[in-house]
Amino acid sequence: MFQIGELAKRCGVTADTLRFYEKNQLIRPAGRSKSGYRLYDENNQKQVGFILKAKDLGLSLEEIKELLEIKLEATEHSCAEVKAITSAKLELIDEKILELTRIRNALRKINDACCGHVDDDASHCSILGALANE
Repeated sequence: MFQIGELAKRCGVTADTLRFYEKNQLIRPAGRSKSGYRLYDENNQKQVGFILKAKDLGLSLEEIKELLEIKLEATEHSCAEVKAITSAKLELIDEKILELTRIRNALRKINDACCGHVDDDASHCSILGALANE
């Protein structure tokens, strides 16, 4: 058992991050010391590792919380429930990619149309005109 600072060090995060996870019910201390300090164990360290990996995949705190709950009660849930969460996330990411591609293409079009001459003033800039619908 170890205190929050040791868990933070082991996981490569700050104690504030761990407090945030605890506040949002992603982790729960394994116990308390005689003096009232929260104590953590190896399972807490594994949970934080799980959270960090899920976060790296772009999962929201709510999605991570849901996955952790399923993981803690794995025999009560199906693999299909887990896949539904990641499939929904993939759909959202695909939608964002399409939107970003549309934005990039539109921006590239007006950027490429601009001459970009240093000596010309911006009163006839094609980018400003395109943004102003002129």
